[in-house]
Amino acid sequence: MTLTKIASKLFLSRQKQLERHINEGGAMQMQVLKSIISRAQDTEYGRNHLFWNINNYESFVKNVPVNTYEELKDDIDRMRHGESDVLWPGTVKWYAKSSGTTNDKSKFIPVSADGLQNIHYKGGEDVVAVYLRNNPNSRLFDGKSLILGGSHTPNYNLPNSLVGDLSAILIENINPFANLLRVPKKSTALLSDFEVKRDRIAHETCNKNVTNISGVPSWMLSVLSRVLEVTGKEHIDEVWPNLEVFFHGGVAFTPYRKQYEQLITSSQMKYMETYNASEGFFGLQDDPNDLSMLLMLDYDVFYEFISMDEYGTENPTVVPLLGVELGVNYAMLISTSCGLWRYMIGDTVSFTSKNPYKFVITGRTKHFINAFGEELIVDNAEKSLAYACLRTGAEVSEYTAAPVFMDDKARCRHQWLIEFAKDPADITEFAEILDKKLQEINSDYEAKRFKDITLQHLELVKARKGLFNDWLKSKNKLGGQHKIPRLSNSRDIIDQMLEMNSDTENSN
Repeated sequence: MTLTKIASKLFLSRQKQLERHINEGGAMQMQVLKSIISRAQDTEYGRNHLFWNINNYESFVKNVPVNTYEELKDDIDRMRHGESDVLWPGTVKWYAKSSGTTNDKSKFIPVSADGLQNIHYKGGEDVVAVYLRNNPNSRLFDGKSLILGGSHTPNYNLPNSLVGDLSAILIENINPFANLLRVPKKSTALLSDFEVKRDRIAHETCNKNVTNISGVPSWMLSVLSRVLEVTGKEHIDEVWPNLEVFFHGGVAFTPYRKQYEQLITSSQMKYMETYNASEGFFGLQDDPNDLSMLLMLDYDVFYEFISMDEYGTENPTVVPLLGVELGVNYAMLISTSCGLWRYMIGDTVSFTSKNPYKFVITGRTKHFINAFGEELIVDNAEKSLAYACLRTGAEVSEYTAAPVFMDDKARCRHQWLIEFAKDPADITEFAEILDKKLQEINSDYEAKRFKDITLQHLELVKARKGLFNDWLKSKNKLGGQHKIPRLSNSRDIIDQMLEMNSDTENSN
């Protein structure tokens, strides 16, 4: 009997428990709310917001305000300095460093011991449980897991307190048994210099029996490319013939799928999306034939939602899970055992099913273009790019887009900066197909494009190879969880990148 067959038996009870998601979603969520409120009632935040008097959802809403990072920032900073029982019981020693807010370069998300076990690791275990359920002939544990992580640094020089990428926190605290099954070695996995890290990973893993890989698609692609360079092979399955699955998350997989299928040609290769953010593990793809993800309802996470039609208004309607409707674009709020209370995570989702609750990530509350009332979201962009690639045979590596508010001829448009892995034969044709598809799936964009009255045809600028990585490197954001916003109402980022693109062209 293989090691995977033996290990699979450990997941049978959880696989059975997951069936509760089909019909008991609302009840599961209320159990979570009561549990985290009860455990936090003696914290400073719990006392200030009368947690002892909360006995249902209505009293929770009455006593606890909706929060952004700015509202919790001072409390989190006190926690980082060693204060205990502030937002969550005890002292929190781990902080996941995430992309910044309006006022700060970075956010520091507390990761409590409870959150680590009852959210993040529980999510990782469920990924394996669901994967093994769907693939009974898997040999997952008969080889090594290549887990691509970030790095961490000391937190205010407090003993045993660290701040860094969530992936680094997970690797640092992982079960010793799991370390026997993963590569590369911890010292390599936690390196901060991504270029050095990917080179060492390639050399350390090229002779290993890697059966599964986990990480952000963009950074993993860079690592796999280096593996091929080191080995001189053309395809990854020549290096790791038993590779069977890529557990991916962090960015949408659509722009990268074609490139992965070219690097990994095995017909047995599988891809499974996860929604594991700095703030928590929220969802996983439980059906290989359905791109939507199952919302995980029995972790230490209580969910609420605000329709994006009301987002940013003075008193938006906030609904719990039982109040969501299918097809509506929602901003997501979470309350967790890491001390985040009614916290606006910044992601937007849309539900595709209620029994069980399944969803797709549609973008970010701040990553959209609505300069002219067009309300273009990342989901629109991903679908339209995929269609344009399908029609032209092109492959997109990276992209970002922003509005041109008015040029020298008083024209307004969207400007797309795209780095192609494979160029379309005709850039103009690609731009035409992209623009038409955006109009087809977004009626607001279509209305603004009508007769070019408000918006003119989009402008497509071809980025040189490596531009996006070079921009991240210039910001010391190469590797880890860092990524460039796909859509933005501001031109700050795209203008910096266009300048770098232009500088290189001029130097040639």
